[in-house]
Amino acid sequence: MDNSILLKVNNLKKTFIKKSGTFLKRKKVDVYAVNNVNLEIKRGEILGIIGESGCGKTTTARMVMRLMKETSGEINFDGVNLCKLKESETYQFRKKMQMIFQDPYDTLNPGMRILDILMEPINAHEKELPYEQKVKKVTEAIEAIELKPAEDFIHRYPHQLSGGQRQRIAIARAIILKPSFIAADEPTSMLDVSVRAGILNLLLDLRKKMGLTMMFITHDLSTASYMCDRIAVMYQGKIVEIGPTKKIIQHPSHPYTKALVAVVKDLNNFIQNREKLILDGEVDATRDEKGCPFVSRCPHKESVCHSHIPELEAVNSGHLVSCHCHTDLLEKTS
Repeated sequence: MDNSILLKVNNLKKTFIKKSGTFLKRKKVDVYAVNNVNLEIKRGEILGIIGESGCGKTTTARMVMRLMKETSGEINFDGVNLCKLKESETYQFRKKMQMIFQDPYDTLNPGMRILDILMEPINAHEKELPYEQKVKKVTEAIEAIELKPAEDFIHRYPHQLSGGQRQRIAIARAIILKPSFIAADEPTSMLDVSVRAGILNLLLDLRKKMGLTMMFITHDLSTASYMCDRIAVMYQGKIVEIGPTKKIIQHPSHPYTKALVAVVKDLNNFIQNREKLILDGEVDATRDEKGCPFVSRCPHKESVCHSHIPELEAVNSGHLVSCHCHTDLLEKTS
């Protein structure tokens, strides 16, 4: 694998079984939460994964972080296929890979002091360190997430902190072992609008100072445009478009991406004089595998869209789209 690539995902799939039908004629239906996802993240890069609720973005992140087992596929981290490791071997990689969860109110134990919460990963992976050095690591992590002086926070409990402060502590817990990779799952969606920018800027600052590589999960294209070097757009378990952030926003090639861009007011300077798509219907996770996953909601569908799943094709350098009609759509947006 190219040494510049830290994470490489090949044909990743996660299938759940859902029961449907009446009591007497109940049948099992496959639900494709993640369906043959392929992506790469370079060292020091932030890749955003964006899409509606239920598109598979969080499931993808949880499989990458080994919090959920894949149905099939490969997850290569720094040249090692994590899917083939035993649990004891996977444990060694948890120091290098950390996750920031969506809800800062649920991820911190309310009965523990901040000192003890941040001491947990150290005790798990560096338990041989003297206590004084562990406390020093905790203090440095708290100061790194800009809660100063650290001594004012280490003896507090989570309920004594604001939502933004709690999320900063969650970030401190993620970086305290100095990982090389972080998956951030909607880290600002549960926070007040007034503190979101501070959290985003903190993550960007930590990326610069620590050389972090990130997978940034969000449903907000405006946030992704601010945070990410590249964006992967997911729909119904599949990546339908992926490329550099600027190219995705200025020249969206998939109708779903076009619809996402069109509804973001912050991006209006990019979408003037374009066709603005409004999507009808809802995502059907139990649909037949045959055909494009977006066909039931697409205003540009053709007969081929009902029968053949489109492959990711190059629009230009580094910009890929999965759409039978993307050439026609590109002409309309230019």
